[in-house]
Amino acid sequence: MELTINHQIRFFDPAPTSLEDLLLLELSGKTQGVAVAINNKVVPKDDWGLMILKPHDQIILITASQGG
Repeated sequence: MELTINHQIRFFDPAPTSLEDLLLLELSGKTQGVAVAINNKVVPKDDWGLMILKPHDQIILITASQGG
């Protein structure tokens, strides 16, 4: 399946079925301080397991970082 993540096209085989599955792959399960939008709509963390991914979805992953 083709997904665009942070403006980069990625191919997955097998494809992650939910947003939660994708985040496990991409972030190694570290989801604290993460915000996600799919097709320009923010997805609340409670809905990550319910959000089914479709080919060509555009996903933005934002992670908080410390520093000064």
